Amino acid sequence: GVSGSGPAYVFHLIEAMAAAGEAEGLAPAIAMQLARATVAGAGELAHQSPETATQLRVNVTSPGGTTAAALAVLMDADTGFPALLRRAVKAAADRGRELGA
Repeated sequence: GVSGSGPAYVFHLIEAMAAAGEAEGLAPAIAMQLARATVAGAGELAHQSPETATQLRVNVTSPGGTTAAALAVLMDADTGFPALLRRAVKAAADRGRELGA
């Protein structure tokens, strides 16, 4: 669920971020480089910082800015990232239980 399958979730996030960058006009290699660097940098900061992930997110989000606009989509209760991840983790956990039965 969260840990065993988690690396694949992060790798897919990189793929999706790069694809979104391409859709907005970035060259494929640049889009992938930026997506990889963003995930690596954010991951390292989350790993090293004593602050919560919530506080780190707040720290890098300017009210009314571009990040806030993106987060409004990503954090939508019905269609956003949390709902999608809940479904994904549940699918992995359900499959794990099936395999263990």
